[in-house]
Amino acid sequence: MEATADLRDTAALTLKFKFNPRLGIDNPVLSLAEDQDQSDPWNLRRPRFCLLSKEEEKSFGFHLQQQLGKADHVVCRVDPGSSAQRHGLREGDRILAVNNKNVEHEDYAMVVRCIRASGPRVLLTVLAQHAHDVVRAQQGSDVFCCPALGPEVRPRLCHIVKDEGGFGFSITHGNRGPFWLVLSSGGAAERAGVPPGARLLEVNGVCVEKFTSNQLSRKLSQSGDQVTLLVAGPEVEEQCHQLGMPLAAPLAEGWALPAKPRCLNIEKGPQGFGFLLREEKGLNGRLGQFLWDVDPGLPADKAGMKAGDRLVAVAGESVDGLGHEETVSRIRAQGSCVSLIVVDPEADCFFSMVRLSPLLFLENTEIADSPLAETKDHLVEDAAEPSDTVGSRQCFLYPGAGGGYGFRLCFVASGPCLFISQVTPGGSAARAGLQMGDAILEVNGYPVGGDSDLDRLQQLAEAEPPLCLKLAARNLQGLEAWISSESGKDWSLAAELL
Repeated sequence: MEATADLRDTAALTLKFKFNPRLGIDNPVLSLAEDQDQSDPWNLRRPRFCLLSKEEEKSFGFHLQQQLGKADHVVCRVDPGSSAQRHGLREGDRILAVNNKNVEHEDYAMVVRCIRASGPRVLLTVLAQHAHDVVRAQQGSDVFCCPALGPEVRPRLCHIVKDEGGFGFSITHGNRGPFWLVLSSGGAAERAGVPPGARLLEVNGVCVEKFTSNQLSRKLSQSGDQVTLLVAGPEVEEQCHQLGMPLAAPLAEGWALPAKPRCLNIEKGPQGFGFLLREEKGLNGRLGQFLWDVDPGLPADKAGMKAGDRLVAVAGESVDGLGHEETVSRIRAQGSCVSLIVVDPEADCFFSMVRLSPLLFLENTEIADSPLAETKDHLVEDAAEPSDTVGSRQCFLYPGAGGGYGFRLCFVASGPCLFISQVTPGGSAARAGLQMGDAILEVNGYPVGGDSDLDRLQQLAEAEPPLCLKLAARNLQGLEAWISSESGKDWSLAAELL
């Protein structure tokens, strides 16, 4: 069935969902595998690199678990037969970096977003649990364990258009890969950014490292007048070799690419935004969210939206895998100013061919922050933060397919009242970054902290989404004390399937 939302007149669609804070969940806690090899000297010496890929409509095959009061990002389960298992990811591994971006001190929600934004391939830097614990015990929690490539030392994704001199490169002799490129001075390859002495890794998204010379020749001839190469210059190759890091496509920077993602910042006018959002199958056969019926002269048209564009992200966050209603809710949650990242059919086809997410090639495109937090009128003064919490943040929740938000509340009469006690794995709350132990300071602009909190939540049950929560993370001591005082209850942690 085709799903369509008319965003030309934003009053045309009103979705009502019931807030259900008592939505039940399965227990996601999983222990470290008994048969994990704790004596593997490689794991003890240095981090490992896991290059994962996922097939159509499937995940990478691992679950990432929240940690109470910690920034550790723990793999709590690896699915048998999955890409994660095949490429060496293990239960208990700590994720240190995503595509060479250090995430050791990032929050759980940010790490999940980075992995999802990577698209069909991702490079994880991980460290075994026992090795991680030893490093932390010896050097402290502020020390970074993660090795990384130097600034601007990355493989390159280069798109070459044949000219009168051909593609402008030749291949080093050899019956089988790996292969290196010899450039023609001033030729098409050099102009496209291929560095001298580059190692050839992929052709049009296909790894050629183990190709024979005949197979590579056929692959290049099939490309016609244009070809996209993933290459690594000598400096990149040397640094990756020293670190033990694979020359992975998700690390690449784009050079002379034929298409790029576009960031559209749209301010609603008197007649709405002026476009239609429709869920349908794209060129690769997968469901996506597409933009149609762009009204001439209205804000979407003025911002550069084209009919047939595919929506990639809202406010910088990937919408890959989201349903139509949740995508619509995310757009509406931005209020009168929306920030969308889109690709046209040509760009969509290109990034599908090279098997990389467009979000990896935003370069210097400015992504406007969601204006919802800035434009929302506060009805009352900010609620005071409990003494055992750390900072505060806002989260915007969108109802899932069942109409609930995917978390449970705990009412503590002796304390500042409302806390998140459970989070449904993969649910709206988990995607928004809610974590067990978060204290609720405000709900839709109203402070909490009194005897009428539960009544107030009931009154907000029929509110139109999104649900806006102001939260404060409890510090470790406060959280441990709370769990100790509530030890008779099952405080399970949420785990995200990725």
